[in-house]
Amino acid sequence: FITVIPEIEMPGHATAAVAAYPEFPCTPGPFEVATFWGVFEDIYCPKEETFAFLDEVLAEVTSIFPSQYIHVGGDEVPKARWKESPIGQDIIRRENLKDENELQSYFIRRVEKMLNARGRRLIGWDEILEGGLAPDATVMSWRGTQGGIAAARQGHDVIMTPNSHLYFDHYQGDPATEPLAIGGNSPLDKVYSFEPMP
Repeated sequence: FITVIPEIEMPGHATAAVAAYPEFPCTPGPFEVATFWGVFEDIYCPKEETFAFLDEVLAEVTSIFPSQYIHVGGDEVPKARWKESPIGQDIIRRENLKDENELQSYFIRRVEKMLNARGRRLIGWDEILEGGLAPDATVMSWRGTQGGIAAARQGHDVIMTPNSHLYFDHYQGDPATEPLAIGGNSPLDKVYSFEPMP
């Protein structure tokens, strides 16, 4: 009685993908698969070849996972490569976008259309609010509750997952006796104390 919702990160947190497919970022590389968490500058370039690739990836993902929702990430996307990219800047001019945040919104909206065409709905982290929300997107608010509140006020579905209470890759006890975690401390009583409707 659970639904598995896969998360296929884009346009950032895609280091493994761009290392395997170096034709899809905005710079020539070389790229290496990260061996530790972090935020990395090389992201998907918003060119047509990238969207064709992602459409194939999402076709396979939706054939495997029957969930109504597919999570596409959209968080922690450095924009430096897009600022330097002739392709990114051409899209900003052509689509009358204000900046790289709106370019990310353009990117997410294109991906949402791919999912909607397959009868699925998009979930993205609260950063997808920054350049304007995709029409049917569900926002997963991790940087506190404000992103979720803003999305709900715009009529969007929201999943509240603030890192203050609901980050299960935090330590839950004494770090000396637990496996490596991303940091923070979220013991069970703190998790259960979260009120999703502030």
